[in-house]
Amino acid sequence: MAQVQAEIILPTQELRDDIPFFQKVLGMRMDTIFPADDPSVAVFSGHGLRVRVDKDATTQPGKIRILAEDPETFADGATSLTAPNGTEIEIAPLNPPLIMPETQHSFMVRRLADQAPWVIGRAGMHYRDLIPDRLGGSIIASHIRIPDGGPVPDSVHYHTVGFQLIFCYRGWVDLIYEDQGEPFRLFAGNCVIQPPEIRHQVLYASDNIEVIEIGVPAEHVTTLDHSMKLPTPDFRPDREFQGQRFVHHRAEDAAWQDFRIPGFISRDTTIAANTKNVAGVEVVRSKGTPTQATRHTSDILFTFVMEGGMTLLGEDGASHRLSSGDAFVVPPDMVTTYSEPSEDLELLEVSLPGAFETHLA
Repeated sequence: MAQVQAEIILPTQELRDDIPFFQKVLGMRMDTIFPADDPSVAVFSGHGLRVRVDKDATTQPGKIRILAEDPETFADGATSLTAPNGTEIEIAPLNPPLIMPETQHSFMVRRLADQAPWVIGRAGMHYRDLIPDRLGGSIIASHIRIPDGGPVPDSVHYHTVGFQLIFCYRGWVDLIYEDQGEPFRLFAGNCVIQPPEIRHQVLYASDNIEVIEIGVPAEHVTTLDHSMKLPTPDFRPDREFQGQRFVHHRAEDAAWQDFRIPGFISRDTTIAANTKNVAGVEVVRSKGTPTQATRHTSDILFTFVMEGGMTLLGEDGASHRLSSGDAFVVPPDMVTTYSEPSEDLELLEVSLPGAFETHLA
């Protein structure tokens, strides 16, 4: 393929003033300058950018954003500059730290019957927001569906997150993960966690697949990795990604035990253990025995009703009849009762942190 280059064109009033700025201050290389007797055009390259500074340009000065691994050592530590030609320069961290917003607690009930809009998101997937206020940006919970099955137009990518869960609610999906072997099929009732920055790809989906995806924080960056090919040559199931291990939880392998609330049982997905208590995920069913009002100490406690129904009683006497597809968030220390559960009730509970206390009210 023939070589192709792209340039950003910037204006200048006096080229000789801009040359030392782009070379010495920004550390860019001058590649061409002309005409020799009275230069009016200079082309600079550096930091993944090619810039043409041209006296005859009619464009606006614009803005250049430079990402530095150590911003304090770049341009004498300046965070913003203005070139002689008027171009604004912003210097920012190349790898900014993940910011975890403080949770803004609220009680929330989200019903499927409310017909909240489905939004077309990444790779053509349909997204339904399960926590509209996102608790101040601390979490996003999405009900995702792909109506038409087949190959998914996805690429190898990763997420800069603190925690991320994919729970297969309906159908199945084929996935592949860095250092976790060959592609595998995630069936309904099973889940995976995607540790921070693990490379992965969605390959193929059944018709009408639905998943519940939890991301912490709510706003996080997705980065495409154009160089990595999956599967990777090494199989390292015990590898830690920023302190977390990949988990592929299979319902058929799980043991049921008493849940933290009387009258219910649950299966532990081992996610709390493998994230070092960053988060916990359990699937909950009714035992058919009496329950009691409780309160908890978890910072975030999100629940999605997968099957059946129940009545959620609040401490203010409010009653919320919930059914399949509904979701709710209970803030810490709020007294609630899981009342009138149907025989087929099945809940997905996600907590941050993974270990917390539950007290009878």
